[in-house]
Amino acid sequence: MKKELKDGKNLGPAHSVGAIIIRLKSLSNPKNVEGMARFGISSANTLGVSMPELRKIGKEIGKDHKLALELWDSGIHEARILAGLVDDSTLVTASQMDKWVAGFDSWDVCDQVCMNLFRKTVFAHEKAAEWSRRKEEFVKRAGYALMATLAVHDKKATDAKLAAFFPLIIRGADDERNFVKKAVNWALRQIGKRNAALRDAALECAREVAKIDCKAARWIAADAIRELEKKKF
Repeated sequence: MKKELKDGKNLGPAHSVGAIIIRLKSLSNPKNVEGMARFGISSANTLGVSMPELRKIGKEIGKDHKLALELWDSGIHEARILAGLVDDSTLVTASQMDKWVAGFDSWDVCDQVCMNLFRKTVFAHEKAAEWSRRKEEFVKRAGYALMATLAVHDKKATDAKLAAFFPLIIRGADDERNFVKKAVNWALRQIGKRNAALRDAALECAREVAKIDCKAARWIAADAIRELEKKKF
């Protein structure tokens, strides 16, 4: 039977890492794995558990830092997404972030962990800039995914703090790798949708990107300009 602590956190065998992995495996769906692969999601150690199911399990668990670390270390695709849902952002260290980002092998794990956990940490802006300069595909993607999610969710961030990402967007716009260029574009668009001033600054950034002589940069710029020119405030 599930126990509860006075602070509302759950405690008991049902929330041990072993029990959770057994539950995830009981929800496995090979057809989902095949479908995920068609969208560029890694099939390595993947069970095919849906995001609604993972969110449901995450809500049942609550926040549990120790469990999150154990789930991550299992190496199971869905367990790693779940780890990002249940971890306590106030307990996440910079070294943990570096360890986890080095283990990203799929865009969905990258984006979900950035959206659900990393953006909430005190290191988020620093890591976004740092990782955007890295060469590894999913580490670099994580840098730009963080920029995008911070633009949406970090309500305390000033325009200047978000505008500081524009030079990094220009710097990364010549990367032809699909998962990187889409993240660069995502970051540019989300910053530009924050408010009118940042929209204008993002359009200026996009026009600078358009001057870069490569296919990726041209696509990033054209797509961002098309969306941001329609954005009204």
